[in-house]
Amino acid sequence: MKAEVMWKVSTGEGVKVAVVDTGVNPSTPALKGKVLASEVPQDVSYKATEDYSGHGTTMAELIAGSGKNGTLKGLAPGAEIVPYRVALTGLDEAEVRKAPHLAKIIRAIADSDVKVVNMAFGARFEVPGVREAIKYAHDKGKLLFAGTGNDAKETRFTGYPAAYPYVVGVAASDESGTVAEFSQHGNYVDLAAPGLDIPRWCDEDLRDYCTGAGTSMATAIASASAALVWSAHPDWTANQVLNSLIETAGRDWARDDPSTYLGYGLIRPRKVLENKNFDPGPADTDPLARENAVGLLDDEGKPVKPANSPSPAPSKGTASSAPGAEDDGTSAVASDTDSTGTTTLWVALGAAAAVLVVGAGAFAVVRSRRGA
Repeated sequence: MKAEVMWKVSTGEGVKVAVVDTGVNPSTPALKGKVLASEVPQDVSYKATEDYSGHGTTMAELIAGSGKNGTLKGLAPGAEIVPYRVALTGLDEAEVRKAPHLAKIIRAIADSDVKVVNMAFGARFEVPGVREAIKYAHDKGKLLFAGTGNDAKETRFTGYPAAYPYVVGVAASDESGTVAEFSQHGNYVDLAAPGLDIPRWCDEDLRDYCTGAGTSMATAIASASAALVWSAHPDWTANQVLNSLIETAGRDWARDDPSTYLGYGLIRPRKVLENKNFDPGPADTDPLARENAVGLLDDEGKPVKPANSPSPAPSKGTASSAPGAEDDGTSAVASDTDSTGTTTLWVALGAAAAVLVVGAGAFAVVRSRRGA
C-alpha cells in the first residue's frame, strides 16, 4: 500500500467513517479524540462506545488509528470515526433486544455528514427494511463497504449486507495479491484488500493485540482507502470515489470481466492520490450499475420469474457467499495451513430473520453480474 507515500498527499482528514459493529471504545491510545460519539443520534446510540468483543474497536483503529504508544496506526489516520453498535453474535438476548435495528442505524447515517460506512459482519437472510435503508443511504451520497465472508472452505450461501445492491463487497487477499482461502467468492465480490496477518485486539479487554485474518480487516482497509481519496478530493461524489478505486485496482484480467474471487481487483488508493489530474468519471454514474441491477434467485441459485413480475435481471450467479465477515484466527489461511480461534460475526436476527417471499416461494434478491 506504501502508506507513508500516500500520507504525504492525504491522511483522510475531514472524512467521517461510520463503524457499524460491536461498538467502538474511544479510550484506546489509538482512538483518543477520534471517535465522535456525540454525533450519534440518541435513538440509535445504545452502547455505541461499549465494545463487547474488541472487533469494532479493531475496525476503527485499522481505519483511523493514530498509532500512539505502539498501538495501531490506521490507513487513514486523519479520518474520524462515528460509532454504532448493532446486534451481532456474542450479545445475550436482553442486549440484542436493546440494540438499535440495522435499518434504523443506516438511515441515521444517511441523514448525517458521514461519507463512508464500514459494515464488517453478515447474515444469510435479508433483514426487513435494510435493503431500502441502504438504497436511501446510497441516494444520500454515502459509500458503503461490507466483507464478503470467511467460510469459503466450508459453506456456500448468499450473505448480506455485502450482497445488497449499493454495497461494495470486499474480499481478503495476502500481501502477494492472492485471495485468501477463507475469503468467500461469488458475483457479489467487488474489490479486494489485505486481510491476512493483520493486528487486532485479542478480546474485549483491549489489553493486547493478536494476529488476525478476515474479510473484516479487508473491509476496514477498503473503507480507509475511500477516506484517503475523498479527503484529497472533497468535491468528488461517492460514485467518483468508488470509480477511481475500481479503475486503479490491481488486476490482470479485463476491466469488464470482474473476478468472482477478487472482483475488479486489489484496491490501490495510492494510484489515485499520486495523479493530481486523475479523471474520476461522471459524478452521477454508478460504477457498479451492472452489479446493482436486481435479479431473483431461487433456493438453488437459479434465476426465477415470479408471477406478475417483469423478467429478472441477469443473475449474479449461484447463491455463493458467507455467513459473516470476521475470522479471528491466530494464523492466516491463504493456503492449507491450520486456522484456530475462528469467530464469525452474524447479525443477531431472531424472529426478524426473513427472505423475500414472492407468491408461495421464498427467493433471495441479489445484485446482478453478467459473466463470472
